[in-house]
Amino acid sequence: DPTSEELALEMELLEPEEIAAIKSRIESEPLNPDLERRWRRAAARVRRIIRIAQEPMSLETPVGAEESSQLGDFIEDDTMPEPVDAAARELLKEQVKSALLVLTERERQVLEMRFGLRDGRDYTLEEVGRHFKVTRERIRQIEAKALRKLRHPTRSRHLRDYLS
Repeated sequence: DPTSEELALEMELLEPEEIAAIKSRIESEPLNPDLERRWRRAAARVRRIIRIAQEPMSLETPVGAEESSQLGDFIEDDTMPEPVDAAARELLKEQVKSALLVLTERERQVLEMRFGLRDGRDYTLEEVGRHFKVTRERIRQIEAKALRKLRHPTRSRHLRDYLS
C-alpha cells in the first residue's frame, strides 16, 4: 500500500514543480524545509481524507452553506424509473391494451398470461392450459392465432416504434 506521502504526490496536492523537486531529491539530498513542510501538510490532508472516507455518515447530515439540505437529498434513487422512461412505459401499456382489443376475450387472456401482462409473471403453456381446462397444444394454437392477428400491418404499426 502506498504511504500518505506517496499518495500526496500522486493526487497532485502540491504544485508540479514541487512534486518534481521532491521526486528528484527523495533518494539523494535533504529537502528544502519549506518544501518538506508543505509535503507533510499534503500527506496529513491525505490521511484526513482517508479517515473521513472510512467513517459512516448519516443521510440526515446537514449540508450546504445554510445547512438547509440533507446529504440524503443528493443521493439518486435508482429504484425509481426516470420520468421519461415511466411515461414511455405507460404509453406502451396503453398501446398494447389497445392492440389486444382486436382479440377475443380468450385470446387476450391467453396472451396476458403467457407474456406476463397481468401480474408480471410469464405462465407456461401447461399452466395456461390448466387455467382454461384445455391442452397446452390448444393454448399454443390460440396464442399463435392471436399473434398472427396482432402482426397484421394495420394493427402492429403502433407497437413497431417500441421494438427498435
